[in-house]
Amino acid sequence: MTGAESTVAAPVPLLNAANLLTAARLVLVPVFAVTVVASGMSHAGWRMAACLIFVVASATDLVDGWIARRFELVTSLGKVADPIADKALTGAALVLLSWYDRLPWWVTVVILARELGITALRFWVIRHGVIAASRGGKIKTALQILAITWYLWPMPAALAPVGPWIMGAAVLVTVATGFDYVAQALRLRRPAR
Repeated sequence: MTGAESTVAAPVPLLNAANLLTAARLVLVPVFAVTVVASGMSHAGWRMAACLIFVVASATDLVDGWIARRFELVTSLGKVADPIADKALTGAALVLLSWYDRLPWWVTVVILARELGITALRFWVIRHGVIAASRGGKIKTALQILAITWYLWPMPAALAPVGPWIMGAAVLVTVATGFDYVAQALRLRRPAR
């Protein structure tokens, strides 16, 4: 085998551990939604089940990304499916929390508008480069997951007021990082001088 032949990387199979975890997250979205509806946000047992499903589904996002990078299993399908799975899970949780009057609708609208807007922005600039997830974006995701988990779990009345503070921080970071991503996109689209 020549040196040139040995450096050619084998194609990454679509059916790999990272993509399977992303697919599992997508499958868990309707399971999660049905569990929340079954709870009516009033039955503690169903709420705990919904919360645990949400946490497990959210954890697959961390794990699938790590596996894809660590074992060089990054695929075009994964790059598209992963954010779709994330938005579907977060979106379902926010809409259901607002539907059951646990979360103001304006919070859901602001977060979802930002998430959908940034996803569209990423596709808009994809020919010019990739807008990588920033540290702020990772903090935003962690705060959203923590806040949603707090709202889903049947917290004792004394701890319930903590939820809005966590969600408030999530909204602030969500909006701030949205502006940062817009600035990155404009830099990518700016023609080289």
